[in-house]
Amino acid sequence: MRGRAFVATTFLFAALYIAASSALAGTSTKQAVVALPAAGELAVPSVVARSAPSPTASRVKVLDQFRPDYRQQEVLAIGAKVGTDGRLWYRLSLPMRPNGTTGWVSARQLDLHHVATRILVDIAKRRMQVLRGNKVLYTTTVAVGRPGMETPTGHYYVQVRFHPDDPFLGVFAFETSAYSKLSEWPGGGVVGIHGTSAPQLLGQAVSHGCVRMSNQAALVLEKLVPLGTPITIVQG
Repeated sequence: MRGRAFVATTFLFAALYIAASSALAGTSTKQAVVALPAAGELAVPSVVARSAPSPTASRVKVLDQFRPDYRQQEVLAIGAKVGTDGRLWYRLSLPMRPNGTTGWVSARQLDLHHVATRILVDIAKRRMQVLRGNKVLYTTTVAVGRPGMETPTGHYYVQVRFHPDDPFLGVFAFETSAYSKLSEWPGGGVVGIHGTSAPQLLGQAVSHGCVRMSNQAALVLEKLVPLGTPITIVQG
C-alpha cells in the first residue's frame, strides 16, 4: 500500500507539471512554469490566494511575506495554469483550516524552485520515509496521534525548521502546514514532525497529532529535509 501511495503521488505531481507546461505552450506569456512541486517565498509584502487563477476570483486567504514569528512565509505550489489575465498562476497548498485548502497566486508574486525531496508517513505502520524520486533516503519508526487526536492524512509541506527550546520536542523539529484536531494547542494546533524526550513511546499512537521520531532520526532529517518539502500522510 505504501508503495502504491507513493507512486500515485509521484505520478500526480508529474501530471500536474506536464499539464501546466502544455497549457503554457503557445501562449504569449514569457513566464515558464517551474517543475512541480515547487517551493519558495513571496516576492512581495503580501499576496491574495484566490479560488481560481483570476485577479477577480474570490479570496481564500491572504499570505504575508513575514509570519507573526518574523520568519519568512514558505509556500508550496502543486499546480500551474494560465489565468484569465493571460499570465501564469500557481495553485498553492495553503497552511490553514480545513486541511487540504488550496488557492491560486500570480507567478509574478512568487519566487519558487523545484523540490525533489519528499516525506511519506504511514500511520498504520508507524513509519516515516524520506525519498528523492523513487529512492528511499531514510526510514525511521515514529509515534503518531492517539485515538481522537489522530494525525491528519493528506498532502502538506514543511513550513519551518528549528531547534526547539523545549526538550519534549527533541533536538530538531519541523512545523508542517497540517492542523490537528486540537485547535487550542499553541499555534492553533499546527502539526509538527519532531524529536522526542520519550523514545520508549515510538511506534505507538500517543501524540496530539504530531509525528514524533528519535533524536537520532531528527538529526538525520535536519540534513535531508529542506523548507518546502512536500509531506504525504497516509493511513496505510
